[in-house]
Order: sequence, then C-alpha cells, then structure tokens
Amino acid sequence: MGRRRPPELYRAPFPLYALQVDPSAGLLIAAGGGGAAKTGIKNGVHFLQLEQINGRLSASLLHSHDTETRATMNLALAGDILAAGQDAQCQLLRFRVHKQKDNKAEKAGSKEQGLRQRKGATPAEKKSGAETHPEGGELKVENLQAVQTNFGSDPLQKVVCFNHDNTLLATGGTDGFVRIWKVPSLEKVLEFKAHEGDIEDLALGPDGKLVTVGWDLKASVWQKDQLLMQLHWQENGPTFSNTPYRYQACRFGQVPDQPSGLRLFTVQIPHKRLRQPPPCYLTAWDGSSFLPLRTKPCGNEVISCLSVSESGTFLGLGTVTGSVAIYIAFSLQGVFLCGCCSCYVSGLLL
Repeated sequence: MGRRRPPELYRAPFPLYALQVDPSAGLLIAAGGGGAAKTGIKNGVHFLQLEQINGRLSASLLHSHDTETRATMNLALAGDILAAGQDAQCQLLRFRVHKQKDNKAEKAGSKEQGLRQRKGATPAEKKSGAETHPEGGELKVENLQAVQTNFGSDPLQKVVCFNHDNTLLATGGTDGFVRIWKVPSLEKVLEFKAHEGDIEDLALGPDGKLVTVGWDLKASVWQKDQLLMQLHWQENGPTFSNTPYRYQACRFGQVPDQPSGLRLFTVQIPHKRLRQPPPCYLTAWDGSSFLPLRTKPCGNEVISCLSVSESGTFLGLGTVTGSVAIYIAFSLQGVFLCGCCSCYVSGLLL
C-alpha cells in the first residue's frame, strides 16, 4: 500500500512562491503568479482563514488581492504589514480584518471541509480578484509605499525580512547589495555591497547583527555595513576536495527554555548540480560567537528553503523536488519527511 496523501488544504490558481502565517489572526497568506508574461495566469496575494473543524484544518478564502502584472516572489510579515518582493521592487501592503456578528448561515457553513469560498463575492468579483466579504468578517488590503530595491542588468529582489521591532526591513537580490529601509516610509537608511553575485538569503538578529549568504559561497556576519566575520561551516563538519558548497539559506531561532538564547541555522548545498549529487548539510551555530555547534547531512535532494518554528524547537526544510522534512533544532535529528508535493517548494511554514 502506498503512502496516503494528506488532505489538500488549498490549491492556488497561480504558481506559489511565498507563504506567511499570521497566528494572531489565524491567517494563511499565499502569494505568487505568472509575472508579466501574457499567459493568462493571474498574479495575486490570497488571504485565507485557518480553522479547526471536526478535528481537521480548514482554509477559507477571505480575500484575493490582485497584483496586476507583478508576481510576488518573497514575503515578510510584521503585524498587519506585508513586505512583498515583486520583480525589482518591494511593495508594502496593510491588511485589516473587520469582524462582523456571527449568524446561522456562517455556523452552517463551518461544517464544510477544505477550502471554502466565503459568501458575498459575485462570480465577476472572484474572476477579477476583487475583495470577498465573508459573513463572519471581511478583510481589506491597502497599498502603502513601494520602492525599487534592486538594480543592475537583471534586477530582482530575492529576499526581504523585518528587524525584531518591525521598524526596519532589509532587502537583497541579484546585484549583491543589502539595503535597509524604514517602515512604513521605505526611506533608505543603509546600503552596502555584501556579495559578488546574488544574495540568496539574509537574517536580522535581535541584537542588530545581520547574516547574509550569497552565490559567491560566502556567509557573512555584519554590524550595519561593517563585516564582523565570515562563517566556516566545515570546521566541525566534513571536508571535500572537489565539491564546492554554497550557503542556500539562513535563519535565526530561539533556544527553547532560554529566553536570551539564540541560534543561527544555515543550509549548505552543492554549488553545481552533479549526476550523482552529494548530500546537502544543515548547520547550527552559536548565535553570539557564530561558531559552528553541529552539522548533519539532510539528504541528496537540493534544499530550496529553511524555516524555524516560533519556539525554536523545530526546523523545516523544503526541496526543489517538492518534499518537506522536519528536524529537531537542538540535535538536527530528522523526525518527519513528506514527499507528497510534486512542485518546487519555495515557501515553508512552521
């Protein structure tokens, strides 16, 4: 008997590139699209209400926000503000859920399983990506500021993240520059060259330190625009003479039961695709000294994204083939593997 597929929670009408969860509002935010090409594939950001119904998770579409010709490739969430990377720019969106009084129709509808389109939107509104009005509440999205964050011959913003108090956001992309912006004005406060080539990922720590990883095989720790150190993951790990590795992702995470404790996690993948691919690696670092604590192999499928649970207990890895794996953050021991997805995993949530 084959492995049973988990129930489908949501199927987007466009390629999915980014996901975020707002636990306070119980929202799943999904974004993507077909870009500027005239393929008929829409570009948008979907807001879905997550609920537990009869012991199973259900998702209801609250609002479909049309992003016109721009596909959202990366997202960061700060309260009710979304930072959306769209081509070479960052667009700030503010969303607000307005609760309405409960009624019998909503209670009757709550018995349905899976994705449910909330009542109140006509077929024409649904087709155009217009706002939907659920009987239990409605969600409105407002476009705030937008700014170009990446430059060069083929500009593309690849990553965005907020600082610990959501007053600043950092962006990186194909030109190798890190740029820091005020929120919500998007006034630029800092710009510096961090990598030769693409910035693959970046992470802002609560102490103001910034970690960047790039296509040039380097992982760097910065205090503002001053380079503090380079990371060397193989100090406590394997050595290779003929297989160069690069850093694909970096994330900070709390240390469980240590309120002031901090860990950094990075993923290393082979720089070139090989017919017999060597394993990818997952490394945990001390969040203060940035010395490697432990490194473990995490399979031969190329890792595309990394996520850390809010408690710092679990790590999630997504691969280019669509599989998802969960690891214990302390030991880097794998506890769960799901290979049910058939597409590239570009956003991962814990």
